Amino acid sequence: MQVTHDAPLAPLTTFRLGGPARRLITARTDDEVVAAVREADRAGTPLLVIGGGSNLVIGDKGFDGTALRIATRGFALDGTRLELAAGEVWSDAVARTVEAGLAGIECLAGIPGSAGATPIQNVGAYGQEVAATLTEVVAYDRRAEEVVTLSGADCAFSYRHSRFKADPDRFVVLRVRFGLEDAGGMSAPVRYAETARALGVEPGDRVPVAAAREAVLALRAGKGMVLDPDDHDTWSAGSFFTNPILSDAEYAAFLDRVRDRLGPDTTPPAYPAGDGRTKTSAAWLIDRAGFTKGYGAGPARISTKHTLALTNRGDATTEDLLALAREVVAGVRDAFGVTLVNEPVTVGVSL
Repeated sequence: MQVTHDAPLAPLTTFRLGGPARRLITARTDDEVVAAVREADRAGTPLLVIGGGSNLVIGDKGFDGTALRIATRGFALDGTRLELAAGEVWSDAVARTVEAGLAGIECLAGIPGSAGATPIQNVGAYGQEVAATLTEVVAYDRRAEEVVTLSGADCAFSYRHSRFKADPDRFVVLRVRFGLEDAGGMSAPVRYAETARALGVEPGDRVPVAAAREAVLALRAGKGMVLDPDDHDTWSAGSFFTNPILSDAEYAAFLDRVRDRLGPDTTPPAYPAGDGRTKTSAAWLIDRAGFTKGYGAGPARISTKHTLALTNRGDATTEDLLALAREVVAGVRDAFGVTLVNEPVTVGVSL
């Protein structure tokens, strides 16, 4: 294991923000990951696990403990069964499954970060989410002090949520396993309307799996959601807020606020979310509350390409970013009575 003291953490995040860690360990095998976690736990040292850093907001004061960077590698494809080490670069793994002609995660192309992070957030985009294809997670259970294997059902997946996110200090993901589909080189049925339009097909149709991936990459790039070191619109955590899910009563009150503010003919985006609930669009709320693309006068601003992304324009601090996030949250709440929830994990800070 590589150990560094007073180690900068900003370069390990896609925001490029945050202060140093008292100690940084880089682990390249599962055994090294487990050993580092056990050492920290038995010493009572605070532990921060870092994969690709694409979903982290670290405070300017840094982290007074041990940061564990998971740099494990491993890609194993057996027929339609895929196993990835937690440290594998997710976007690269998706590309390799597409090259193999397999369907199931092609619309998750271009998502930054590591494979081990995908079950934590139940990563999803363009009509797919990992819950649909993930079969098992191998993790170190810090409470039991042993390596365990959890089935997909054990993970308790829901929209951008999981058992791992609900109990963040218990499990450290080591490996993820997926069951993909061999559809003769064709994609899974295209579920997302925007993707279908880009491909010139109807929702539910299949297309060559490589075509689906390329369409998604183009859509993401147009929104600044594909990492590019020269494009500050990509110095972000992707979507900063989750789409609100409202009860019937909350949705009715929301519609009243929309019509009062925007007129009786205005209809916000709405999607069934189960159990009588409705999901609406965080991006729509932000835009209609007056926070348009490029909003902001300081070093942290809304992306010029997508209202859901808050960005570091090059010399921002974490406090700059949080000030912008709080302004957006307050503005949307005042306008529509809906409180946005941040998607990235915050370390040493909060909204």
